Amino acid sequence: MAWQDVDWLLQDVNWLHFLTIPLFTGVVGWLINWTGLFMLFNPTYFHGKRLPGMRTMATLMPRRVQEIPGIMHGALGWQGIVPSRAAKMGSIAADKAILKLGTTSEYYHQLDPQAVAEHVIANFRPQIPTLVDEVMRAEQPRVWRDVPQSAKAAVYTRVQNRLPETIHGVFETIGQHIDQLLDPKLMIIDHFEKNPGLVVKIFRDFGERELRVMVNVGFTFGFLLGWPLALLDHWFAQWWLLPVLGSLIGWVTNELGMWLIFEPAEPKKFGPIKFHGLFARRQEEAGQTYARILADDVMTLENIGDYLLEGPSGDRTRQILVDALRPIIDHAVGPLQPAVRIAVGQGRYDAIKDRATTAAVDMTTDPFRDKALSAQQSAGIRRLVEERTKIMVPRDFVDMMRAAIREDEWLLYLHGAIMGFGGGYLHLYIFGAGS
Repeated sequence: MAWQDVDWLLQDVNWLHFLTIPLFTGVVGWLINWTGLFMLFNPTYFHGKRLPGMRTMATLMPRRVQEIPGIMHGALGWQGIVPSRAAKMGSIAADKAILKLGTTSEYYHQLDPQAVAEHVIANFRPQIPTLVDEVMRAEQPRVWRDVPQSAKAAVYTRVQNRLPETIHGVFETIGQHIDQLLDPKLMIIDHFEKNPGLVVKIFRDFGERELRVMVNVGFTFGFLLGWPLALLDHWFAQWWLLPVLGSLIGWVTNELGMWLIFEPAEPKKFGPIKFHGLFARRQEEAGQTYARILADDVMTLENIGDYLLEGPSGDRTRQILVDALRPIIDHAVGPLQPAVRIAVGQGRYDAIKDRATTAAVDMTTDPFRDKALSAQQSAGIRRLVEERTKIMVPRDFVDMMRAAIREDEWLLYLHGAIMGFGGGYLHLYIFGAGS
């Protein structure tokens, strides 16, 4: 086509063909962002099929291909980008937010350990007679049977009187060593990896409004970018223009949507127009949501207790408990301790102490797994996170959410390009090339 033959003034336009192009690109833009969000969060767990030799082949593939969920496990399928990066999200949440918002000791003390200690004492005290009876009957049934009831009552009372000091000491000792006993980053990574649905919940609750905006602007961006495409298609009437440029529009639509949500992290003015990422501009409001999720689902008394008792330093935590609780037996026997040692033998006496201490440790740690108490104690952590989130550096606040998916954004852009190509080809198939 000669340059002078181009209908620059749109005097000979097939208006049905021309006007449907921006409508197509708008609808495709909306579909791109809607399905892109579905890919971002669904499914929570990997769905696919393992293929023989796939794992070996995966090691030879480009790094970006290896990052596609399932590839390095020798399977073809899909898992939502966010849940597939649960462990990474946990690591970033710890580095960018949790550990910047408070120290390990601060989080522990926000749970009010002395209030937890009072809860332990209140539940432990009525069980002392039963505990002492069970231990003694198991280890020395004949001796304990011959002990007068008044002497037994004295033992119960001595243990009960010593209990508050001992239990408060236990929680104070844990607090003194909390930096060695608790690694919040490892705890959070492990918790997120085991609960990928929680990561999805954080994204959805934290950025619910922005995610809706991202879907809606897909139509807006697609519609606006469709007009220059309609002009080019009319002017040059090349069959490949709609699929190829539709692919470009699909890529750009997704990229613009991401930019609109996250960038810029701090407000920037260009003349009278101010640009500020939708997500960043409501840092305080979103921070309240994040604080609630963090306090109610992540940094809970229950999760911290599980990590303290079952994590890498679990043996050390239990030893602290044992060392603190073991002297209770000696105190209970009181001045009769030498006589008791002679009567039952040193070995049996130590066995009694060990059995009683083991039972006492279990009773002391039960409150850590009490969901009602955990929910009650979460208020302090929620307040701490809310206060600190308000003063976070905006860039850190934005990166806290985006960094987990940044390396996989290209998959969303590629998905947009493929759908844009399909939309352009569909329009070409229905209406033909421009003329």
